[in-house]
Amino acid sequence: MTAQQAIAPPCAPPGSPGAPHDVTPTSGVIHVNSRHTSGFTVIGNHLAQHGDLSLLAIGLAVHIQSLPEGAKIGVKVLAARFPESEMRIAAALRELEAAGYLCRIRVRLRDGRVRTRTESHNRPYAAPPPAPREPYAAPRTTTPPPAEPDDRIRAAAPAPPPRQQHPTPKPLPRPTGLHRSAALLLADLRRHAPVLTLSEADVAALTPGVAAWLERDTHPDAIRRALTTDLPVPLAHPARLLRHRITALLPPPLPIPFAPPTVIPLQNCDDCNRAFRAPEPGQCRDCRRP
Repeated sequence: MTAQQAIAPPCAPPGSPGAPHDVTPTSGVIHVNSRHTSGFTVIGNHLAQHGDLSLLAIGLAVHIQSLPEGAKIGVKVLAARFPESEMRIAAALRELEAAGYLCRIRVRLRDGRVRTRTESHNRPYAAPPPAPREPYAAPRTTTPPPAEPDDRIRAAAPAPPPRQQHPTPKPLPRPTGLHRSAALLLADLRRHAPVLTLSEADVAALTPGVAAWLERDTHPDAIRRALTTDLPVPLAHPARLLRHRITALLPPPLPIPFAPPTVIPLQNCDDCNRAFRAPEPGQCRDCRRP
């Protein structure tokens, strides 16, 4: 009997799960990285994985840090560059300012003018801004010369993370009357935007502000559009957002209708045919004298 011959090599033994050479995960993201040699920006995980910033704010911070020195980063410039509205971009800029990635400072030039410059920090700076402002705009000054906005980006040195600060909300107007209609309008907002589901305490706190809109002859549909249009995503504090919109977008009172002056018509005197002004025909002043 002849010896058995092998006609094919034996199969390779299957790899055991968890072996040192098996590093590819079975689920989740798989990174396929290529080395950048030009045209790249280094972003820290403290920004890319920030736990409190919205996705829009993180993306906007990455875009700002990738811009060259002196690039314009005003709200209108960014709104023209991206599909988001000016309101959402302004809210994202306020997030970055509160988190310490943006800082607005006023600089006095040699000619006496004051300009507002914007610093972009690749790490949050140590101290938060003196007073966060809403909406995002150049600060006002009550002494001449007036401040001129100049949204230019300027590089800054790294600094430790700041402490969070929240702006003090403006007091709501306290009108009288129409409170019931205002409360019903606020409670009905969740029919148009489910994220605006308010508690009874929130409705009671916001009712005077909406009543002020109604007292100024604002149509309820116009109020509803102002409060529900272009909501940020995600919306963490609906009552806080509504409070800001109610106070910031409050329309002025309607002007008092102008009454034209009464014009006395011209009459012809019955005696001398002289023209004079009087409400009814008759004699002029000279002919009425005894």
